[in-house]
Amino acid sequence: MSETTLSPKASKDDAEKAQASVLSVEYLLPEGGRTAWLTMAGAWMVQFCTFGYINAFGVYQDFYTREFLINKTAADISWIGSFQLAVQYAMGVIVSRAVDAGYFHHLMFIGSSLYVLCIFLLSLAKSGEYYQVFLAQAVGMGIFPALIFLPSFTIVSHHFKRRRALAMGIVTSGAACGGVIFPIMLNQIGQHVDFTTAIRVSGGLIGAQLLFANLVMRTNLPPKTPAAKEDSNDQPAAIDWKTLFTDVGYLSALAGAFFTSLGLFFPFFYLQLYAVTNGIDKELAFYLLTILNGGSIFGRLINNAISPRVGSFNLVAGSLYACAILIAVMVKIKTFAGLAVFAFLYGFTSGAYASLMPTNFVGFSNHPGEYGTRLALAFSVVAPAMLVGNPVSGALLGTTGAFTWTRTIIYNAVMVAVGATFVAVARGLYIKRKGTGPWV
Repeated sequence: MSETTLSPKASKDDAEKAQASVLSVEYLLPEGGRTAWLTMAGAWMVQFCTFGYINAFGVYQDFYTREFLINKTAADISWIGSFQLAVQYAMGVIVSRAVDAGYFHHLMFIGSSLYVLCIFLLSLAKSGEYYQVFLAQAVGMGIFPALIFLPSFTIVSHHFKRRRALAMGIVTSGAACGGVIFPIMLNQIGQHVDFTTAIRVSGGLIGAQLLFANLVMRTNLPPKTPAAKEDSNDQPAAIDWKTLFTDVGYLSALAGAFFTSLGLFFPFFYLQLYAVTNGIDKELAFYLLTILNGGSIFGRLINNAISPRVGSFNLVAGSLYACAILIAVMVKIKTFAGLAVFAFLYGFTSGAYASLMPTNFVGFSNHPGEYGTRLALAFSVVAPAMLVGNPVSGALLGTTGAFTWTRTIIYNAVMVAVGATFVAVARGLYIKRKGTGPWV
């Protein structure tokens, strides 16, 4: 009987291919399970502690404007929160590359530790010392949460396929839940003890949750082998940047996100201050941010659930037009009951944009390998808008004691309406390209 002889190189290649095949099968198997759900829980906590805390900046805006930084204008103060907000998106490309390179846990440990440290440093800032607040809150509490915000969201998709939409919807609700809890915590402790203690208590809660998240979150990327790299059919195609920057539908979606980001966060920053300066009791006014973020929870979950039937473009465009109308009528609302209804409705409608707009960006992709690039580019585009949007509102508002709310509200309503129009244009171009029906 003849015996086939294999060269050492052939044997090595076959072994690597066999190993890659086994690894591929093992990688495709996870669909939930204990590790997956614990990772999702950890990611929810990270969203709660990062974007959820930023969603409570309206408390800081009110406190700084009326008590702590009275030597600064509302525009000066809003730069603090705007910088925090913009950095979460501006660092997306860098952080994503670090995660892909295998540094997820390094980012989590460094980001979590220094984020909590900066919260406690903020509690040491002196009244009237703007630079101390800016360094601790805008810079420190902007950069270090950015190291953990996007990575925690990204790795959840490593554990789910069929249930991915559900898992992502649950994770994004963490930010809204943080926006419910933190305003109550900061206002209640700040009024009955002092604001320094309120900051430290919030820092303790954030530290405990991030510790748990670091302990339970796990990545689930397939190990990279030479054979896997050679034979994989899932390797992303090279990005054609010329095609990307001449994709009118995608560019329309980017323009929509840019203009929307100039005005969408106005109520999150200024609603509590608006209520107090219009004569609403402080004991009631601080609940408005909680109601606003509570509405966002329902908006994210419900819109995410119905989007397969109604269409994400339809929901985003319709919700943004609703947001523009709500901002416009805000100027006529002077009672707590009216503002409470406004807050819930605005939270619900803006929640659709937060949870569904990323889906619209990647919808224009020609290959799965473009997903990350299109999202990263979108985040880079909206970051400058988030940075300048609220300071512009503050500049239009004027100085303490002479706030001009009408022109500020009109500006933000117009920006969101323009953004909604660009999204509607992107929807039409998407239908034309994909040849789908109107429910997109």
